[in-house]
Amino acid sequence: MAQFFLGLDLGQKQDYTAIAIVERAEAAKEFDRVNLTPATETRYHLRHLERVALDTPYPQVVERVRELARSGKLAGRCAVAADATGVGAAVMDLLRAAGLGCELAAVTITGGDRAARGDGGWRVPKRDLVVGLQVMLEAGSLRIAAELREAEAFVQELTNMRVKISASGHESFAAWREGAHDDLVLAVALACWRARWPPAGHVGRSLGL
Repeated sequence: MAQFFLGLDLGQKQDYTAIAIVERAEAAKEFDRVNLTPATETRYHLRHLERVALDTPYPQVVERVRELARSGKLAGRCAVAADATGVGAAVMDLLRAAGLGCELAAVTITGGDRAARGDGGWRVPKRDLVVGLQVMLEAGSLRIAAELREAEAFVQELTNMRVKISASGHESFAAWREGAHDDLVLAVALACWRARWPPAGHVGRSLGL
């Protein structure tokens, strides 16, 4: 069973590619004898966060993902959630052929209002990814390793996110400053989305990948 979850947000010429690794673990807590709640709770730890240099060819990005997925504690105990939006579809073929040694979920990020399983992967609203991440941080269930080099940039990205509501009532999330990035936020959000599996509405369904 996977305990580490790698989120991959693919950039293009002006946007960074970002990679995040989240560990899921059970932590002991005091047993509630009144409400008979479990004596453990699920905790998530952001263990790795990096930006890949601009203009890095996608085959090199795939090789970096493979290196991480097959290293140390992750080998045989990880799952990958990768951005399949736009150019991501072609990169998914490279990832599938790379011998990652773990599950791969292709995630197309949409502006819709519900996640759906389709041919070859998932369609997930950006709102689900960002709000799910924000809830985990506010609840204290996601902890960020202090020594991460990109931790400060990640927090700044999340602070810069704002909600836009269209005339039809649909929400979308974007960085409010021109030129600001959201690659780190989306990489962490993808890892957390997979770590919380199964998502709402899909209880009892396996990845099937």
